[in-house]
Amino acid sequence: MDFLFKHKRIGGILTILPQKAVKFEDEMANYNFSPVKSMKLKMAMGYNEHRIAAPGQTSSDFCRFGLQYLFDEALLKPEEIDALLFVSQSPDYFMPPTSNMIHGYFGLKHDCLCMDINQGCAGFEMGVIQACLLLDQPAVSKVVLLNADVLSPKVSPRDRNSKPLIGDAAAITIVEQCEEENPIYANIKMDGTGALVLNIPAGGFRLPSSPETAVMEEDVAGNFRSKDNLVMQGDEVFNFVQREVPPMIEHLYEQSGVDRHDVDWYMFHQPNKFMLHKLADKLGIPHEKMPANIVENFGNASGVTVPTCISFNLGEQLCNSEMRLCMAGFGVGLTWSSLMMKMGYLKFNQIIEF
Repeated sequence: MDFLFKHKRIGGILTILPQKAVKFEDEMANYNFSPVKSMKLKMAMGYNEHRIAAPGQTSSDFCRFGLQYLFDEALLKPEEIDALLFVSQSPDYFMPPTSNMIHGYFGLKHDCLCMDINQGCAGFEMGVIQACLLLDQPAVSKVVLLNADVLSPKVSPRDRNSKPLIGDAAAITIVEQCEEENPIYANIKMDGTGALVLNIPAGGFRLPSSPETAVMEEDVAGNFRSKDNLVMQGDEVFNFVQREVPPMIEHLYEQSGVDRHDVDWYMFHQPNKFMLHKLADKLGIPHEKMPANIVENFGNASGVTVPTCISFNLGEQLCNSEMRLCMAGFGVGLTWSSLMMKMGYLKFNQIIEF
């Protein structure tokens, strides 16, 4: 499905990271893998360290900390917020919606739409699309998009497929109306037949957590996990990304009329360095135009990797100039989505720690 939005812009991006950084080598002994093979895995995938939330910290905690920072620094006013979108796979509760909890914490105005969106790897792009749809309404001038995931507690410490790459983080993105036409081209696709390629089998209403679901079992690759842990079929995810993402980006070129060489930066979701480099090669994009340094430095925090990539790699540049960015997310769902837009002269674009 294609989208075209006009008179809308991203006004600022704030990424919030946990203070705790864990090195790959610190966890290597947990894996049923020789040290030599583990180090080869580190080099191939780009693992180094990942940021992990402290016990008890939730997705909403990171969002609240980030919002308070923006209010304190006079970068955002509470009364300006017309809609609050919370995109996550790790809400505080089954009910109520986490966005309503955040709304209540700050005492935001009653005329503020709150919405939780259960999405992961493509959650940033989906959130921007939803924000732009809301901004088509005259009553909505500014949307606060919250992308957050604290999934580290759901990953088995003995799962080398997932444990080295999963990180925790949140990002706050301001999407707002503007006078300039500033076209934003977007698309999104879904294939629910592959939904269980990435999943947590237990813990919901289909299979509630129990002593039985907490039992650790070894898979054919030597990983130990329980039904309460994240399961990722890595080969299936890799093949899906290489098969579906390039045609999506090629279509985005046609949709927007933008030549691949006129894109300044490709800010893509970052499962690992190996997958991104393969994707860049298939698209004919120089590696230096598609940063692959987020998993290496912070870990894969699902949809938060895209705004983290923008804050980490472009920082003040996007506050002082304008660039054309192509953004894409792909994974859990299966869902894949992309955006093509000019972004620049942001009010803020930075990383803070909590």
